[in-house]
Amino acid sequence: MEKQVTLFWFRRDLRLEDNTGLYYALQEKSPVLPLFIFDTRILNDLEDCDDARVTFIHQTITHLHEQLAELGSSLWVAHTEPQLAFKNLFEQYDVQAVFTNRDYEPYAKERDAAIEQLCQDHGVMFLDFKDQVIFEHKEITTDADDSYYKVYTPYKRKWLAKAQQTQIAPLDLTPYIKKNLLRIDPLPMPSLEELGFRPTERELPPRSVPKDIIRAYADERNFPAKRGTTRLGIHLRFGTLSIRRAVQIGYELDEVWLSELIWREFYMMILANEPRVVNEAFKKEYDAIPWRDAPEDFERWCAGETGYPIVDAGMRELKKTGFMHNRVRMIVASFLTKHLLIDWRLGEAWFARHLLDYELASNNGGWQWAAGTGTDAQPYFRIFNPYSQTDKFDPDKRYIRKWVPEFEEQRYPEPMVDHKFARQRALDTYKEALGKK
Repeated sequence: MEKQVTLFWFRRDLRLEDNTGLYYALQEKSPVLPLFIFDTRILNDLEDCDDARVTFIHQTITHLHEQLAELGSSLWVAHTEPQLAFKNLFEQYDVQAVFTNRDYEPYAKERDAAIEQLCQDHGVMFLDFKDQVIFEHKEITTDADDSYYKVYTPYKRKWLAKAQQTQIAPLDLTPYIKKNLLRIDPLPMPSLEELGFRPTERELPPRSVPKDIIRAYADERNFPAKRGTTRLGIHLRFGTLSIRRAVQIGYELDEVWLSELIWREFYMMILANEPRVVNEAFKKEYDAIPWRDAPEDFERWCAGETGYPIVDAGMRELKKTGFMHNRVRMIVASFLTKHLLIDWRLGEAWFARHLLDYELASNNGGWQWAAGTGTDAQPYFRIFNPYSQTDKFDPDKRYIRKWVPEFEEQRYPEPMVDHKFARQRALDTYKEALGKK
């Protein structure tokens, strides 16, 4: 049996700086052995062997491995189910405690409960910390009945008020990290191929914060032909950028960008309080909507062949790059759910498969917002007009020409459904399902 160690388990916090759980683990008496698990329960569900997110994670873990080696330590990397990984660790080391940062998704909570029980069975402390949000699901509540907020605007006001009373500052791990890591020779690191994947050909967004884009975010963010968004979503998703640093930047540079970070926490709060939204409408009565069973229409939407250039441009951008502009995400989601009356869950799953910055809470919240099933006061009659959206946000067709160069040619398909007809059909369907006059 090796000497006593404290384990720190990396998950959605893939960085050595400003990491809450690691900060506290490094203050324990026993040295810290960091670990990462390529969870086969997650990887085996992925449909594409060149999934860019796996490449991103592998590159990030490789970098962490190198950083730790420079500090005289290493990263213990496993490719298995978490329970098997921890059983192996408990056999190799005299583990005193497991430190990690909380995750709020349903599978993560189920996984962590099982690991906590396993730790208890072995007499090992299990400690988790808040790290990927500023405020957790029960920290922002209504004054009236102390319940969670179901509408964004009052949630945002309360969030900002609470933030003024809270010290939001990155944690400095420097005094601890050099001396409190386990001194160990480099441990083996599995290759991407050994995980069952191959490298992606997609460009992965850099970690650097584009401050010039954030300064102009309020003015430029809605125009898909411009580089007006940061593309930092993947870094927030996997924690290569800390939320505390991001919020600091938001306060310094642009309140609209900060508002988007608050939207992210709002949807995480909704998911944490209502995990049923993964499969159900947030507003339960909306599960009565009779979605069309139209696989051919869905395939045309996925392929970017709807005959609506702004929709097709977005879908082709997603398939090619793993990214879709935020404004266009709303347009294509509205088109699928309102123009085609196809279940939002199918669109959500398509985004989950292809988005580099896929994050369950935000993806679910965004799709339910577009479908009108989510956290909105008067949602069902909001139906985006793809033509007016184009005129407003891509007036010179630069974005469309990039992704749908044939849109003015004869070979480009006619619109698969007439806008006026589709709009009225959606209104009538929603009204009838909801019993509205």
